[in-house]
Amino acid sequence: MAKKTLSEAQFWAQRLGKTSLRAIHILGVTGAGGGILLQVPQSEWIFYWCAAMTTGSLLMLWEIIRDWRWLIQLKGVLTLFKLVLLTLFIPFAEYKPEILVAVLLLSVIVSHGPSGLRHFSVIHGRRIDGRKEIKG
Repeated sequence: MAKKTLSEAQFWAQRLGKTSLRAIHILGVTGAGGGILLQVPQSEWIFYWCAAMTTGSLLMLWEIIRDWRWLIQLKGVLTLFKLVLLTLFIPFAEYKPEILVAVLLLSVIVSHGPSGLRHFSVIHGRRIDGRKEIKG
């Protein structure tokens, strides 16, 4: 199947859309993270938490729609693992700062790690960059 070519206007709209989502996500993470690490009352950082979770979910959905293989690449698997860690905020509320630090460190690996690591397929045991490399 041939890859669909985007017009220049479509490319820029998608690029600006994703960059805007990412910017709001980072703002949400820093606001909520600061509140958690400094033990500020939740009512003062919950808006940032909601912004981070909403934009993070949209960015994740964007990646899955773009290419489902994201789910089997380490960048997708680690992102899902970060969500699992965030659910631990509920039963282990006293460890929120430590859990947050772990999630932030994983985020750096997912975003800035070498492409060979980020594109590693946990199913295939090797780097998968594109659709041509696996059937499906």
